[in-house]
Amino acid sequence: MTSAAEQRALSEGRTAGGGVPATAVRGGARRAPAPAVPVWPGAPTPLGARFRVGPDGVAGTNFALWAGGAEAVRLCLFDERGRETQVPLTELTHEIWHGFVPGVRPGQRYGYRVAGRWDPWTGARWNPAKLLLDPYARAVDGEFRLPPEVYGHVRDWPDQPVADTVRDDRDSAPYVPKGVVVHDDDDWADDRRPKTPWADSVIYELHVRGFTKLHPGIPEELRGTYAGLAHPAAVEHLVKLGVTAVELLPVHQFAHEDHLLRRGLKNYWGYNSIGYFAPHAAYAASGTTGEQVGEFKRMVRALHAAGIEVILDVVYNHTAEAGELGPTLSLKGIDNRGYYRLQHDARRYADYTGCGNTLHVVQPQVLRLITDSLRYWVTEMGVDGFRFDLAAALARSMHDVDMLSPFLAVISQDPVLRRVKLIAEPWDIGSGGYQVGAFPPLWTEWNDRYRDAVRDFWRHALPDVREMGYRLSGSSDLYAWGGRRPYASVNFVTAHDGFTLRDLVSYEGKHNDANGEGNRDGTDDNRSWNCGAEGETDDTGVRALRRRQLRNLLTTLLLSTGVPMLVAGDELGRTQRGNNNAYCQDSEISWLDWSLLDDPEWRPLFELTSRLIALRHAHPVLHRRAFFSGRPHSADGLRDLAWFTARGAEMTEGDWYAPAATLGMYLSGRDIPGRDERGAPVLDDSFLTVLHAGDTPTPFVLPAAPWAERYEVLVDTSAERQDTAPGTVFEAGTEIVVPGRTVLLLRVG
Repeated sequence: MTSAAEQRALSEGRTAGGGVPATAVRGGARRAPAPAVPVWPGAPTPLGARFRVGPDGVAGTNFALWAGGAEAVRLCLFDERGRETQVPLTELTHEIWHGFVPGVRPGQRYGYRVAGRWDPWTGARWNPAKLLLDPYARAVDGEFRLPPEVYGHVRDWPDQPVADTVRDDRDSAPYVPKGVVVHDDDDWADDRRPKTPWADSVIYELHVRGFTKLHPGIPEELRGTYAGLAHPAAVEHLVKLGVTAVELLPVHQFAHEDHLLRRGLKNYWGYNSIGYFAPHAAYAASGTTGEQVGEFKRMVRALHAAGIEVILDVVYNHTAEAGELGPTLSLKGIDNRGYYRLQHDARRYADYTGCGNTLHVVQPQVLRLITDSLRYWVTEMGVDGFRFDLAAALARSMHDVDMLSPFLAVISQDPVLRRVKLIAEPWDIGSGGYQVGAFPPLWTEWNDRYRDAVRDFWRHALPDVREMGYRLSGSSDLYAWGGRRPYASVNFVTAHDGFTLRDLVSYEGKHNDANGEGNRDGTDDNRSWNCGAEGETDDTGVRALRRRQLRNLLTTLLLSTGVPMLVAGDELGRTQRGNNNAYCQDSEISWLDWSLLDDPEWRPLFELTSRLIALRHAHPVLHRRAFFSGRPHSADGLRDLAWFTARGAEMTEGDWYAPAATLGMYLSGRDIPGRDERGAPVLDDSFLTVLHAGDTPTPFVLPAAPWAERYEVLVDTSAERQDTAPGTVFEAGTEIVVPGRTVLLLRVG
């Protein structure tokens, strides 16, 4: 409990650390103490600012902030003109400072000032001159700017190696956004979640702003916003395409890094979170004093009504406060040692993320912050799942990645979170951080081994087809343990990070000059092939080959067992002009060019993608819920999965190790494990997929009895357009010619 002397010191403008008076204003001038604001004891739970009816029927807001180790906490209320009124919170329960303020209603802007020791050598960085964002704020109003005043240390101290140890006593309030009190009055009674089974899912990764910014069917004032994504024109495209879920790049409130602002750029992707409960205010068309919350909910409802789930890409591994030289915006000033992993030298931060800091998820209060945030987005904002950025950092115990870590244990038993979709990016940059295939049941994972194998196959860079066989059939080598299923593998060829699909077949090297980092940023391991010319070209042969490669890559993805993930615009032939790290490009480099949908050169790609997704939905054998056994299930010797060479013979062990550019995959529709909702066996057509990555045509013998009597061609990627009428029929045993760089999908008859 804070002593009376400490509270008196704070009220008189003094702090235990000897810092700036808590009543400091712009320019360091003093002002007269604000009129006293009544504050009642209130409650320590729930954390954050909650509008409610208090004692005697008086409406107001309960404020509660965990600030372990702090010596005093002041709630700071701001009126419409930006004038600040400070209210001391004197109640302390289990390190939670709390109070109920009568008369404070939704729309009220607020922040905190937290006093304590300034001792960076032990990790203590309290500085009451800095206005701090409530970690539980449900809306944020204002832009984060990064002038020197928002840093807890003297940023321009002459002796830079120790600059982080010298406290800056200037007031940051004029330069930082404020939290906003929001009233939760939505029971979601009219919402119907799609609840798409994992095996039936097709994920579409998109950026709220980039997807809607140039869409001609969306009113201009709604472009780039949640309301724009909810607009019928946006939803119509998703429905026509056939995807079942959108995976939104970060929509938690985030801040822009100083090095970007100095170059006139911004953090476009948003992987720099600072508010885990607040929808990013810049994506709201309706306002930023709480209106963004309702707008986000309406977007979720509109997508649900169309049968589309909403998955959030979330960044709980680090925050926008960076390392010891970063700004003091929230957690760093509330309890630096309690929220962040520190090194043995407590001035420094453990950095498993490459962003300067790592949240200390082993700490109960940090774990509570994350799980409270996750539950909030499910129960009160309506979302259906999460993709966890650098999830291995969250799974670390004290140092090593631990699949029995507190974070994973809590998620697995939480009655809300264990029922939603959970996707891990299964790596971080620390030692032992690569964990593909290691996450426990309930989790799916981004499978980068799928990405690499498919890219290498289609640029004819695999030494043999072993890796390709595993990836096409669900990656059982990675996921067939602990009751996991094929849908544990989220298959992707491209993601937001890296080349677009069109750029993957148009560039061999990155072209990131627009980022202002001398083209040093972004990976050099692209596994791309430019088809004979670097970048855009007028060569009709190169352009035709690139479009064929796009058809091959999309067809392979959508016919593979597992959960396919598309990136918004890949179905249109979107280009980023060779930029493989467009994280700071809030420009036409990143925004979808919707004119491609009407371009005769690119429209067929959308039509093929939509048709492949429809085929996938229609045929259970293309989205199996169990791994293949590869063993005969009947007297005729047919197996649920079989592999064939170009000779029409089943592959031997030696064939798997031999150099090859051609692979045949047979999927039996009569040997699908499980039963339908009424208990009947699941039966489907059988299919033969032929993939040929060589640049010249090759003969291929269609497997004869007992595998089939005839084959009907459904998809032939050598053709610019796919005829939806009945395709060519071949008798079993026929030798056909597969064009160079082609996928054939044949239905077995």
